[in-house]
Parts: sequence; C-alpha cells; structure tokens
Amino acid sequence: MTKLSVNINKFATLRNSRGGNNPDVVRAAIDAQRFGADGVTVHPRPDERHIRYNDVREIKNIITTELNIEGNPSEQKFIDLVLEIQPHQVTLVPDALGQLTSDHGWDTVKHKEQLIGLISIFKKAGIRVSVFVDPVIEMVEGAAKTGADRIELYTEGYAKEFASGNKEHAIQPYIVAAQKAKELGIGLNAGHDLDLHNLKYFSKHIPWLDEVSIGHALVCDAIYLGYENAVQMYKRQLA
Repeated sequence: MTKLSVNINKFATLRNSRGGNNPDVVRAAIDAQRFGADGVTVHPRPDERHIRYNDVREIKNIITTELNIEGNPSEQKFIDLVLEIQPHQVTLVPDALGQLTSDHGWDTVKHKEQLIGLISIFKKAGIRVSVFVDPVIEMVEGAAKTGADRIELYTEGYAKEFASGNKEHAIQPYIVAAQKAKELGIGLNAGHDLDLHNLKYFSKHIPWLDEVSIGHALVCDAIYLGYENAVQMYKRQLA
C-alpha cells in the first residue's frame, strides 16, 4: 500500500504570519502521526519563511514515524541539517532562492555529477535519497545513474490536466515514467497538487507507488473537515 507523508509546511506558514507558536508545528507533526499518516515531510528553505531549522530538530526528537526532509542541497546549511538530523529520507529539490513553491524537477543529465556527489554523502550516512523529477524518461534514467534510491515525480502537470477533464491524457506520462523507474529498480514517490479529487485515480494507475507527499491540499481540507478526518480521507484514497 502506498504510504502517505503529510507535509506540514503550511502549519508553519500560518504560525509565522502572526508570530508566536500558534499553530504549534511540532504538535502538527505529532498529530499527523497520531491520526494515521505514515510519515511527516518538512521543506526548510534558506529564508525559513515557513518551516525553520529548529522546527526540524524538535520534530525529529518527538516523532517515531518516517521523517522526510525536502530541499535544495546547493546550500551547505541544508546538507549539514540533514546529516545532523539523520531523517529516514532526504528529497533533493532544485528550488531557486525565494521560490514560492517547487515547480520543476532536476535535469538529471545536466546535473549528474553534482547529484552523484551529493547523493553519496547522504547515502554514506545511511539516509535514503529521493530525487525530484519531471515525468520524462531521460530524467528518470538520469536519476538512476546518480545512485538515487528513489525518484519523486512532480505531479502538478497531472493535477492540471486532471482538473480540465483529461484524466487519461494526464496520467499517461506518469505511468510511462513510473514503469521506467520500476524497470530500473528505483523506488517511486510522487507529490505536488495531489488532492482528494485526483489522488485515487493516480494511485490506482500506478499501484507500485511507494509514497505520496501531500501538504497544501490536505491542510486546506483540514480547515473544513478537521485534521484527523482529512488525514484519514487521504489514506482511504490510497487503499
């Protein structure tokens, strides 16, 4: 069964908008675990505009479920944090400084040597490494050559096509990319704009999917449905 990792960045965004500690980001992580999530994802950025580096330290000390740290490894500060925290997984994302949200995957051909060096650092520390990629065969093949354990398929394109009513067209490049990953023996994650409307269809057509990371949509649903209920509803889409 595909695992659900809850990205709690939006809790931190809300907290930071007013200062103080409401909502409590550490509690959000604990509750995601308590409500049935299989993991917690955090994406600390250099400006710490949502999740802060100290949040990650506090979360690691309190949760027992899987911890996934996302981020751009071009910052030494990020590399040091991952090696300090020792999460179960690090997901390498090619974000630019100040970028609002992730909007593209790695060019794993162009950045092959850079990724090989970075991935070896994390794998020597016993950390599973996932590389964020677009659903393009060449990028999947390139990721496999870097030594990555998994890829995370960037699913915004799928979500947009799905919303416009083109379900079959939306899913096709992801099925092809996922099949290539399976053929190459690397694990498969997915994330970005997956929600209660499109998740089941995606999961049904790629049944060997290891994990999805969902934050924005789940937190928005939690406002109306309640946090525990939202986590359980997302879990049911993956059943």
